[in-house]
Amino acid sequence: MKFARPADLPPIAPWIWLCAWLNATGWLLSAFHALNRTGYVAAFALGLAIAIPLHTQLGFNSLFRINLPKLRRRFARPLPLAFAALAALAILGGVLYPPSNYDGLSYRIPRVLHWLTAEQWHWIHSGFFRLNTRACGHEWVSAPLILFTNTDRWVFLLGAVPLLFLPGLFFSLLTRLGAHVRVAAKWMWLLPTGYCYVLQAGGIGNDLFGAVFVLAAVELALRARASRDPRHVWLSVIAAALVTASKTTNLPLVLPWVVAIAPVLPVMLRRPVGSALVCGFAIFASLVPVAVMNWKHCGDWTGLSMENGALDRANKVVRAANNAALLTVQNFAPPIFPLAPAWNRTVPKFIPRAFAEKTRADFEAGGANWSLGELQIEESAGLGFGVSALLLVSFFASRWRRARPTGERIRLAAAAVLIGAGISLLAFMVKSNLSGAARLVSPYYGLLVPVFLLSRGHANVIRMRWWRWAAGVVFALAFLLVIVSPARPLWPVQTILTKFDAAKSANPFVRRAQTVYSVYGERSDGFKPARDRLPPGLTRLGLVTFDEPETSLWRPFGSRVIEHVMAPDTAEDLRRRNLRYVLVSAEAWSNTGGPPLATWAAERDGEIVETFTLRLRAATGPSDWHLVKLRRSEP
Repeated sequence: MKFARPADLPPIAPWIWLCAWLNATGWLLSAFHALNRTGYVAAFALGLAIAIPLHTQLGFNSLFRINLPKLRRRFARPLPLAFAALAALAILGGVLYPPSNYDGLSYRIPRVLHWLTAEQWHWIHSGFFRLNTRACGHEWVSAPLILFTNTDRWVFLLGAVPLLFLPGLFFSLLTRLGAHVRVAAKWMWLLPTGYCYVLQAGGIGNDLFGAVFVLAAVELALRARASRDPRHVWLSVIAAALVTASKTTNLPLVLPWVVAIAPVLPVMLRRPVGSALVCGFAIFASLVPVAVMNWKHCGDWTGLSMENGALDRANKVVRAANNAALLTVQNFAPPIFPLAPAWNRTVPKFIPRAFAEKTRADFEAGGANWSLGELQIEESAGLGFGVSALLLVSFFASRWRRARPTGERIRLAAAAVLIGAGISLLAFMVKSNLSGAARLVSPYYGLLVPVFLLSRGHANVIRMRWWRWAAGVVFALAFLLVIVSPARPLWPVQTILTKFDAAKSANPFVRRAQTVYSVYGERSDGFKPARDRLPPGLTRLGLVTFDEPETSLWRPFGSRVIEHVMAPDTAEDLRRRNLRYVLVSAEAWSNTGGPPLATWAAERDGEIVETFTLRLRAATGPSDWHLVKLRRSEP
């Protein structure tokens, strides 16, 4: 069979292979108890031994195919230049500030630290089940970064790199689905201004990480239909595996990929040995290993039964309707919304009572009440007001100013992929009962937005002056959010707030700003006050927690090991683990169902030696923490 030219492999090919290699080797090194520097050096050496002779077939030659004159001409135009500046600011925030993404600090980084300490993946002894049950594609790529640099400061690159691939992938996908090339050339720069993308590019969230694999998997499948090149099919299979490894909520997106890839799967039979190797490799790079471990340890491949036993007993119609409302409200909310407190007090009163009773029994409080924040932040932001509003207005304008003749037909392949994407979204909506729907759908947007851009009338709309001004406003809003982001502010906010004594201000918005920026500024090392009170030289610390930014207790990495403790653990268990001190969250302990903490400590020949308060979340007040000393815990 004749291979397509090397140039036909997209520039993202090396990134796909690298991420897949790190996912597969993470599991394999764990099997040999070799998740350490020696193991990774051997894995990288083996990877290079494979990649160097096959660099053309794998697409690594694209790394050396950079046309500087072409890039200069491209980024001399307004939209590409604006995107380059926006991406630079987002990445600058990641360079200047330590990670502050709450989920990342509470379980994604800690689980990596637990694995590296044990030199293998293992089921962590903890009541915080996300440490074990969640997909870990992002974590396997971050593991060698943390291991070799001994810090989490560079994990933001796992969001920065995907942001740079988004424009090219979206352009290629749009044109293959049938959008006008000029329309694709404009919107390829606008989609990445979605708040869920630019706000995560400098952080350690994993939604953007998976979003590019979704686009790559479908784009490569459609590319393979034209090329009949098995390399495109193989790379598409690997990208789809990474989609599932990134987040379990991405799993429905396998449907549009299957629709796109199905007609060209027979191409793999022409290279049966290579195809078999790729499929085996894809299994280790996918969700499958986590699913197997979840089934082994909790009898449920998703692991959600450990977190929410009522997940499948809710009314699916109510859940889908509430998620539709959440996606609308969250994506069209203003980027800065000072009236959010008033909205949160008023809107729940207008939700029909029967509907509200069902959603409040099923959803998190914020999702049941359609709550909004004063500012779009990376933990909750979706596509956002800018792109959503322009997309909707452009769609209706294109129907009014569509090209003649008026008859428009969408290609069958494109229609099938888009219908599959819609079904995937519906599957997500009937399963999810979380409040951050707009953020969780981040990987879906790349396949949903084309639905609104295939009308030929868009070619006329993008030439209009009002549209060009509106595109500028979309970028301006994205710039504003990146600059004022509490996680990584690019303006002297702390200096200004301190100068005006914001904590004592009579203005509630100023006081709220002071609280939010101070909590975010300290979140990366939120446990520092507790860590400073630990006995000098303590190398092992017990921890009773649930969804707290545990990463801070490990700092500096390598100085101590954190061991989770549960209420049923006996004195013998604690002695065997060589624990002399246990740090206990009062809130987490109250939810364990155990006896009073003082009683539990006394039964293990221990006592509470110190109590203090920490503020780890901006949305809640300070929480109490207790330090328990176990006098007879020497092994």
